[in-house]
Formats: sequence, structure tokens, C-alpha cells
Amino acid sequence: MDTETKCFRPLSLFPCKSSWEFSKKSKCNNILSNWKTTFQASNLKGQHFLELCDEDNNLLEPMYAKGGSWLKYLGHSNSLCARATRVIINHALVGKYRLRFFPREDFSCLCGEYPIEMRHHILHECKRFNVYWNPRRDLISHFILFLEFNSKAFSFESAISHVSFFTTYDFVSLFLFLSVFFSLSL
Repeated sequence: MDTETKCFRPLSLFPCKSSWEFSKKSKCNNILSNWKTTFQASNLKGQHFLELCDEDNNLLEPMYAKGGSWLKYLGHSNSLCARATRVIINHALVGKYRLRFFPREDFSCLCGEYPIEMRHHILHECKRFNVYWNPRRDLISHFILFLEFNSKAFSFESAISHVSFFTTYDFVSLFLFLSVFFSLSL
């Protein structure tokens, strides 16, 4: 019986050289490669997507493992994650959006030096948000430090401070805008 066991050579049912796990890993790598290629095509990721770099100046690319590219840095705070997401996808409640949804309201920056409050101005030039200053706001670590030290930047508090008086129409418009904003953000 011992000699028969040693001589036994099972035949595989599938005539391939790779294992099931290797095949899954290979397929996953192909999907990720296609995803990254699609993401880097500027017309598919959005024209206003904020490109951030890691500490080695490598552009952060989308990934799903280990918390992804951005979430592993932001996962400790829901409000920080929400604000960072608004900034990264340029869907924050800044003057540019007030101009679009509330054209009768003030859309200039409260610092008084910029006619339309925009993401780039807040991140790099605005004197209201200069608690943490580092010119490399494109690095994920400095970007997060900026948001942590400037807790009102890209928050609803700073957006509401621009609204001076609500008419019934404006209140309904704000409600509709915020419900659409939240449905798109989730």
C-alpha cells in the first residue's frame, strides 16, 4: 500500500498550470489596472478632481485594499473624511456653488480679496484659513493637517455664515440643494 501511495499522480480536471488563487489574483490585478487607467483619463475622473500625492511624491491612485488610497489617512474622523471628500471631488459649499444655486446671495470670499470663493483660493491663498501653512498642500499629509487645523474650511458652518437672510423660497432651495448634495456625496 505504501508503494502505491507514493506512485499515485492525480490528474487535474482543468488542464491549466495556474492555481485557482493565482487566477483570482491575476483577474483582480487586471481589473485594478483597468480601473487605474480609466481613473487617470482626465475626462472620466472629472475635470476638477484634486490630485494628491503620498510622501514620496507619487500620485495617489485608487485602490481597494487596506482602506484605499485616501481613507486610510482619513478614517479616524467622519467629519474630516466628509470635508476631505468634498474638497477632493470639488463638491464643497463654497462661493462657486452659492453662485450656481443661490445667485442672489454673496458668493465672494469673506476675506474680501477674492471675487468668487473657490477651492484653490481656500487651500492656498485665503487669509481666513491660514492656521496651518505649508505650500505643499498637494501632499496628503499636509492636506489633512490643513483640514484639521482649519476645522471650518469646507464645512457647513462656513457655508451657512454666508447666508444673510432666508426667504421661504431660499429656504426651500437650500433644503433641495442639501438633499441633492447629500444624495450625490453618498
